[in-house]
Amino acid sequence: MKNNFNCLSCLTFITAATLFLAACASNPYAITNRSYKQQVKAYAKIIGQTPPATAGEIPDKKSWVGTTNFNLRKPNYVIIHHTAQNSAEQTLKTFTMPRTQVSAHYVIGKDGTVYHMLNDYLRAWQAGNAKWSGSTDINSNSIGIELDNNGFVPFTEPQINSLLLLLSTLKKAYNIPTANFIGHGDIAPGRKVDPSKYFPWKTLAEHGFGNWYDAVLDTVPRNFNAMQTMRVIGYDTRDSVAALLAFKRHFTPQDSTRMMTDSGRMILNNLVRKY
Repeated sequence: MKNNFNCLSCLTFITAATLFLAACASNPYAITNRSYKQQVKAYAKIIGQTPPATAGEIPDKKSWVGTTNFNLRKPNYVIIHHTAQNSAEQTLKTFTMPRTQVSAHYVIGKDGTVYHMLNDYLRAWQAGNAKWSGSTDINSNSIGIELDNNGFVPFTEPQINSLLLLLSTLKKAYNIPTANFIGHGDIAPGRKVDPSKYFPWKTLAEHGFGNWYDAVLDTVPRNFNAMQTMRVIGYDTRDSVAALLAFKRHFTPQDSTRMMTDSGRMILNNLVRKY
């Protein structure tokens, strides 16, 4: 009887292992999906502590008074990237390897496939060292979207169509302001250049995602200060050249010079009224 039991246990183990391997074969991210669920459960346990335990302190239930007025933190920005890799599959692999320490909420393939990688309320590691409108922890208040593109070619039509649909959903779900759809290069001038000069910011603005300048521009006032205006819009201008290049990549990608032009000043003067 004991031998039969051992054989049955062994058979059960082998069957379970076989099913697990089969699942991994059909879904290469089965293991990382399990890890994701385990991490979410761990965070849920932390959030559910009443009173919450702080480092080095013993929870004091007598001093805990739970408020009834709260909800989850919500994203207020959408940061758009290009992957700078060769395929969506390569990016998905990169974002599921612990050693890379980088992630995003969404990845959109060249064929328009949208991969949702992280709950929108959770903090992805996508913005890095960045600043916009005084905010220096962009990861904590933004959603990161990566577009499968190496940075040297135009974005595909299916990809942009999927992006527009996704942005529409996010804007409605979280009431994200029009001006708060920006690029990685905007929030990290000098360090990042994505999405590249090929990204269709004007098209996005026409659909309500990000601001764009008017076709007819007014004359710039004599005392107009370009760098000060860029700070008002949101740019980190501590490195003025890097900030200028980031601005041009977004609004005048055809101009690769390192100087502010008269048309650039007119565009800035027009845009500042919208931010």
